[in-house]
Amino acid sequence: MRISRAWTGAGRLRRATTAGALVVALFGVAACTGTAPGGPAAAGSAPAPASTGTPPPPADAAPTPASGSPAAQVPDVLRFTGTTLGGAAFDAARLAGKPVVLWFWAPWCATCASQAWTVAEIEPRYRDTVPIVGVAGLGERKAMKEFVTEFDLGATPQIEDTTGALWKRFKVTEQSIFVIIDRNGTVVHHGFLDGEALTAKVAALAGA
Repeated sequence: MRISRAWTGAGRLRRATTAGALVVALFGVAACTGTAPGGPAAAGSAPAPASTGTPPPPADAAPTPASGSPAAQVPDVLRFTGTTLGGAAFDAARLAGKPVVLWFWAPWCATCASQAWTVAEIEPRYRDTVPIVGVAGLGERKAMKEFVTEFDLGATPQIEDTTGALWKRFKVTEQSIFVIIDRNGTVVHHGFLDGEALTAKVAALAGA
């Protein structure tokens, strides 16, 4: 009887040891495959992200900029870049969705000088609603910078176009010319404007 009981106890011990080893092995497999106990993950699927407390957006949701307004589509007329007289990169695409005034001027032009006072006066007032951008050409960079300083235009973006690339793009053949683009990307004016007419047009665009 003693021998039988000893063999019985040894058998139970071996079965308990074997069962424990199987449990450890199963958990080891789960840890290596990244599958949590309770059911295998679908083949090729990524682990579920940690919850942040905010439900994820729908898969077809349109991207929204930080300001909260939908991103404006960039029209072809604003797909150009340049360098300002101050040496900064300029990308017209960032003006999409707003009316824009492009002012083509030359540093030696007396008419441009008379218009410069109006631009310097109204640009700060309408900067956020109707941006005015100067495009300086038909002259040297030094003379252009002197013109900007003399007429207090430093706060107004002034693109250096000594090669005439933008003048050709907008078919400007003389100075001083204003090219006005509405918020939809349509050119609504291409030609001369005196100070009074420029102010009226910019004010109308701001209120549109």
